[in-house]
Amino acid sequence: MHRRLLLAAPLALPFLARRAAAQGAPMPVVASFSILADMVRQVGGERVAVRVLAGPDADAHAFQPRPADAAAVRDARLVVANGLGFEPWLDRLLRSAGQRGTVAVASAGIRPRAMAEEGHGHSHGQDPHAWQDLNHGRAYVRTIAAALAAADPAGAEDYRSRATAYDARLAALDGWVRAQIASVPEARRKVVTSHDAFGYFAAAYGVQFLAPQGVSTESEPSAAQVGRLVRLLKQQGITALFLENMANPATLKRLAAEAGVTVSGQLYADALSGPGGPAPDYEAMFRHNVGLLVPAMRG
Repeated sequence: MHRRLLLAAPLALPFLARRAAAQGAPMPVVASFSILADMVRQVGGERVAVRVLAGPDADAHAFQPRPADAAAVRDARLVVANGLGFEPWLDRLLRSAGQRGTVAVASAGIRPRAMAEEGHGHSHGQDPHAWQDLNHGRAYVRTIAAALAAADPAGAEDYRSRATAYDARLAALDGWVRAQIASVPEARRKVVTSHDAFGYFAAAYGVQFLAPQGVSTESEPSAAQVGRLVRLLKQQGITALFLENMANPATLKRLAAEAGVTVSGQLYADALSGPGGPAPDYEAMFRHNVGLLVPAMRG
């Protein structure tokens, strides 16, 4: 990401902020994908009008911006990105749209988890899915609150208040997740998913995740990789096998058939569900995922 991701706003931004505040209009904010959009809405409340680029059930790895997205980015006072190489298309979109506002990187300050493999579709071997650790999610919220307050100083106190309440809920949710995982014998805490989006969850909560596709949904596993996973499933008696809402299910279904294991359900990793689905927001996503993971790991 280029230097504008350091929260340095152009000179025109204060004037735009004062004009919008005087008119009582919500501040236009663009979020790169659905999980960030939910965080911005939780902190911004009625003071913001959020446009999401890669929306519910959309694969942000392979997202292709449309002309309407460029227009939204151009007119936004704030663009919120994940960073860590998650949105390889975003820099090009910012340049082509002539984006005039501030760009905030939600993962700023988080030490990225290194990937063991190369050629996985993300820059410099970094795992971009930091939000899968709720304590990193809380750091995202602090960064978002600071960015909103900088772009809209008149709402700074409201943003701080909402961020504090949101942080308390996420801290409580983190405690619940740990208690739920602790109810599973350590030897049973093994899960197979479509692609490797749960590395931070694994490190934070003590669960081993295996994935045939690696970290990117755009990669295809080799026959040897699938074969190794089939042997592992059989040898270790792994019963937790999950699809993801925005990944191609073909590989995992093949893996399940060869190992004689039933797919346990659908997890949400890189994208939320729609409003009527089981994971319409970040908190619901964790409750849904853990609610499926725990009984599946127990077998």
